[in-house]
Amino acid sequence: MNSNRLPAFLVGLAVVLFLAYSSLFVVNEREQALVIRFGEIQSVKSEPGLYFKLPFAFMDADRVQYVEKRALRLDLDNIRVQVNDGKFYDVDAFVVYRIADPRLFRETVSGDREAAESRLRTRLDSGLRRVYGLRGFEAALSEERASMMTEVHRDLNTAAETLGVRIEDVRIRRTDLTPDVSEQTFKLMESERLAEAELIRARGNEEGQRRRAIADRQVVELVSEAQRDSEILRGQGDAERNRIFAEAFQRDPSFFEFYRSMRAYVSALGDSNTTMVLSPDSDFFKYFETPDGNRTPRPGTTAPVPAAPAN
Repeated sequence: MNSNRLPAFLVGLAVVLFLAYSSLFVVNEREQALVIRFGEIQSVKSEPGLYFKLPFAFMDADRVQYVEKRALRLDLDNIRVQVNDGKFYDVDAFVVYRIADPRLFRETVSGDREAAESRLRTRLDSGLRRVYGLRGFEAALSEERASMMTEVHRDLNTAAETLGVRIEDVRIRRTDLTPDVSEQTFKLMESERLAEAELIRARGNEEGQRRRAIADRQVVELVSEAQRDSEILRGQGDAERNRIFAEAFQRDPSFFEFYRSMRAYVSALGDSNTTMVLSPDSDFFKYFETPDGNRTPRPGTTAPVPAAPAN
């Protein structure tokens, strides 16, 4: 009898364990769960823990659908936008979003992230085109970029709320010129830099000429001042020399006459090879007399005049 009850007991235990297993589900901190009964949402479990539901999920009695609770990222690459001057640019952006209303998320896109991101991508593309189209390219590189992202965030969040999604951040990763615009911009920048270089070179030449003119004028002024000072000093020296000569003459006229004669001999005769033809009675030979009163050379002769004594 006992042996006949054991299989029934094991079957019953298996059924109980199966029902218990089918009735339990776990929600961790990274996700939230929707309990769906016959296609309708019965409850939303957002807090982590162990929960119960009706068994027989295969009969669509109670089924659990998990959705992400973490912040999610959506990247959009190579979005071509046109700014207000008509040029096109390639923009890379990303969106950080979170599923804030799991119930609405299930009702609108059946809990499908790809479907939700497809709608967000379309709306983000439209928002970027609108924001860039109202401004120039320089705005994306200036302080106005923050306000641009705020506008895109506001537009995108309006669409995201209808999906049960909350947009937490919108960022631009890259804003580049398209290849054709990049080439045109490079040529324009090159011509502008060449023109700027020519302008700087012309200003440099002008400044160089101005400074050279100032330097030349200063040289002329310095030379003229030096010549003036030298003439003044030379005149003062000549005056001092004449004064000294006058004093010397007044103190000893005979010595002064002798000194002047010696200087005259130096100036007139020069080196020892100088030859002069003069009358022996000339006053020039006054100091060439011998102790007996004769002069050299003798009268009637012509002879080389000896070299003047050194100073």
